[in-house]
Amino acid sequence: MEETPGRLTLVATPIGNLGDLSPRVIETLTAADAWLVEDSRISGKLAMHLGLRKPMWVLNDHTTEDKVARYAQEIANGQHVALLTDGGAPAVSDPGAHLADLCHDSGVIVDAIPGPSAPTLAITLSGFYAQRYAFLGFLPRKPGPMKKEFEPFRDSAYTLVAFESQFRIADLLTAAADVLGDRRYAICREMTKAFQQVFRARLPHIPTEAEVPRKGEFTIVFEGKRRSDAD
Repeated sequence: MEETPGRLTLVATPIGNLGDLSPRVIETLTAADAWLVEDSRISGKLAMHLGLRKPMWVLNDHTTEDKVARYAQEIANGQHVALLTDGGAPAVSDPGAHLADLCHDSGVIVDAIPGPSAPTLAITLSGFYAQRYAFLGFLPRKPGPMKKEFEPFRDSAYTLVAFESQFRIADLLTAAADVLGDRRYAICREMTKAFQQVFRARLPHIPTEAEVPRKGEFTIVFEGKRRSDAD
């Protein structure tokens, strides 16, 4: 397919600490004609930090299919657009993936600037051996469907990574314990921020508020089933 004059660049942005901005990220965000963002208020703080004023188009879970298609057309017509999330790598558990797919199909150049990623950082902080891992994103809210997501990994060596709201940590750990059994896990809270915390324990233990304050953003890592666990 013939390439169009437009360009979409997926830009990984800091998940907390703005010191994690790379020179390539700054260069790309400065050069872009417009930014596609989840929340203009959050990305507005990043723009202010960089001393930039950029048009911001909103792309999140509430954006209609028609609107995403219009964005893709604008890019195909010659716009250089930077796609960024509120923090971390875009198009991973993120509606930006659909736009990237449309741009590929339209002959738009799709590039990416690597950088912070919550799942990768959480695995790194956990201390668990993760030769293979599965990213589950946000699991269903109800216990039944939540347990169903864990079922394929009951006897698996895959390390699991999930996102969860501060209000449902106990529900997630309970469902995981019911399916995975006695397994180590790590709660990574507020990563790269002032109150970063890594709490490690074994299922079915659920941390108290004193052990893990129910504040901030949470990424949970469940260790894969080890050979010694299976013996």
